[in-house]
Amino acid sequence: MPKIHARALACLLALAAPLPASLAASLPAEAQEPRPFTIGFIATMTGAGGVTGQKTRDGLQLAIDQQGGRLGGLPTRLLVEDDQDKPDIARQIAEKFMLSDKVDVIVAGGFSNILLAIAAPVTSAGTLLISANGGPSLLAGKGCSPWFFNTSWQSDTYAEAAGAWLQSKGVGRVYMLAPNYTAGRDVMTGFRRTYHGTIVGEKLTEMKQLDFAAEFAEVRAARPDALFAFYPGGLGIQFIKQFAQSGLGATLPLYTAHTIDGTTLRAVGAAAVGQLFTTFWGADLDTAANRAFVAAWRAKFGDEPTEYSAQSYDAGLLLDGAIRAVHGDVANRAGLRDAVARADFASVRGDFAFARDHFPIENYYIARVEKGADGQPVMRLGEMVLHDYANAYDAECKAK
Repeated sequence: MPKIHARALACLLALAAPLPASLAASLPAEAQEPRPFTIGFIATMTGAGGVTGQKTRDGLQLAIDQQGGRLGGLPTRLLVEDDQDKPDIARQIAEKFMLSDKVDVIVAGGFSNILLAIAAPVTSAGTLLISANGGPSLLAGKGCSPWFFNTSWQSDTYAEAAGAWLQSKGVGRVYMLAPNYTAGRDVMTGFRRTYHGTIVGEKLTEMKQLDFAAEFAEVRAARPDALFAFYPGGLGIQFIKQFAQSGLGATLPLYTAHTIDGTTLRAVGAAAVGQLFTTFWGADLDTAANRAFVAAWRAKFGDEPTEYSAQSYDAGLLLDGAIRAVHGDVANRAGLRDAVARADFASVRGDFAFARDHFPIENYYIARVEKGADGQPVMRLGEMVLHDYANAYDAECKAK
């Protein structure tokens, strides 16, 4: 082996050593890549509810991609974990994100029960938590936190829009159905808040129940003027198909919330055509940001975007605007939080602002499923039912 002169060896070692801090600081700014802005994303990614989590993740990723992978100018890393629809696993993931991965923000794209499992541990640690899907009433109003934000909706509000619509149309007798969990109970509460006719019957069904024959028999016996139902995801597919098969639809109008959406529409098929539902968003919503979002989604994924994708896309743009507002100083957590609260970004839904409890102030529409040009069902927005609507709990929020 050839000998290396001592002076040459010293030079080689010097070249291999890290730059002194004083010298590194003197380098041009473009030579120093900032620490990545890190987002921890938690949602149900597999099983019956997996499609919701996947669409929510994809909407957030699209927003990041459109900014060149740099939200607010910072290189951005998205860590994705599957909570398997299990609250205890979600808590473990949240703890790993905060303690091991040192994330700057956690985005929740799952259901209300998962969000409730992680909300207190995350917000009490002074970590930003943004829900891009679930909106339980327990986190609204007096349950608000300065560290929690929501870019979708508060669970009651879809049903409040449906109740207001039926009330305005003079529908006198309604039967209600929903699954027995946090969001199901919130939906029924919301409907009662704006509907003042007679509720001739109501039932909370088991979460895993997929056969509604007994419920349809009870509805038929009660002889309501309309049926209002909330069945998300795979439950909604089964519910709408069985409703069509029951023959009830020939005489009984059905109104829904979170039952027909972009993730279930094709699976429901022809049975969905003619159904009415309430929503805050549609692909045909005519705003500049929404047109750009829909075009980008179609180009990248080759299908139609969903409301889950839209509300998580907004979460990405919200963070982009907030990071720019603090000039990339995301170590200033309170400053970043306050910038998020100001919501300086162009939302797909048009003007965007948070209520004091950090749920969106937004419009709600009645929408209808129609047969598209290709024969497939499509969703079309109709009349606006609620304008610039904040959730019913907002006044109870005391957070600073």
